[in-house]
Amino acid sequence: MNDTYISNAVRYVGVNDKTLDLFESQYKVPNGVTYNSYVILDQKVAVMDTVDGRATDQWMTNLEQVLGDVSPDYLIVSHMEPDHGANIQRFAERYPLAKLVGNAKTFSMVSQFFELNLEGRTVEVKEGDTLELGEHTLQFFMAPMVHWPEVMVTYEQKEKILFSADGFGKFGAMDAEEEWTEEAARYYLNIVGKYGVQVQALLKKAAALDISVICPLHGPVLKENLEFYIGKYQTWSSYEPEEKGVLVAYASIHGNTADGAKQLAELLKEQGETVEVLDLSRTDMSLAVRKAFYYDRMVLACATYDGGLFPSMEEFLQHLKSKNFQKRKVGLMENGTWAPMAAKQMRAVLETMKQVEVPEEIVTIRSAVHADTVGQMKVLAQAMASH
Repeated sequence: MNDTYISNAVRYVGVNDKTLDLFESQYKVPNGVTYNSYVILDQKVAVMDTVDGRATDQWMTNLEQVLGDVSPDYLIVSHMEPDHGANIQRFAERYPLAKLVGNAKTFSMVSQFFELNLEGRTVEVKEGDTLELGEHTLQFFMAPMVHWPEVMVTYEQKEKILFSADGFGKFGAMDAEEEWTEEAARYYLNIVGKYGVQVQALLKKAAALDISVICPLHGPVLKENLEFYIGKYQTWSSYEPEEKGVLVAYASIHGNTADGAKQLAELLKEQGETVEVLDLSRTDMSLAVRKAFYYDRMVLACATYDGGLFPSMEEFLQHLKSKNFQKRKVGLMENGTWAPMAAKQMRAVLETMKQVEVPEEIVTIRSAVHADTVGQMKVLAQAMASH
């Protein structure tokens, strides 16, 4: 057995990409990313998704090594996003007898991405439909807005494999020596995080299946302790915190707001709280978003800038709003030399979010931290205490 084997009949033909700097042109991937694709060998042969255009040549080589002289019968299209669907036309031209399997929304997108005549070459499936390959049977389940409207997952009934599209994926190449949870969380919360309700609906469908293996479109194949991974998705998609603690995230210009944030963090620690401090101007934004969802509470400390919020804080709040941040308590600290406005504006954004409690007690720094500021910090620390 080698790394291409999921089982005797199911082979991995994906590609590691360690040259990519920004996934989706915004998320740093220091350990690269994988574009996963699979082949099911049976009386009928099915290829499960293609890969990103950056990996075309290696994918075609991998595919040909597994297929040999066999022409595949089907290409299952789980997700049309270009990091998975970029080679649909290349595949269709290389294997002219193969049919594309997708749903109605899949094929409307195919025509948008490619100039490709698919007359007589499509198999349109709906919720619960099956496709017989021989000993293996594929069953399809729609997963709209996880995280595109055409997404579907495929369950192989014989070997109990869930081909989970972007679900259960993570950043990092296959050989990245890193724990699964953090890079999977950063991936999920930043990319899929807005669609918790839809993920919950998909998890309910998955709960009715007997799953032995999860084959995602990014990251490692999951074969053991599946309850752990599914449990993480239950937590993330229901917006529940993973840890009792306080994230103190600050946006400081010359360092005085940072000093205030750090002093508040120490007061919280003295109360026995778990505290993590982040400089939003120097922390990768996707990591900051992940940390905001990790803890049950957060304090935002921001300098007033041009009558508004310092840019890194403004960006952070916009990311949280777009990813459906909710079910948290958030305290506020502001700084302003002549007209502090940051707390008012942060509160206005937070009030647009679901179940976000913002204490009335705030800290206002006038240029630098003084004795009266410390007094305000103690009051806010008490307001942020866990109960």
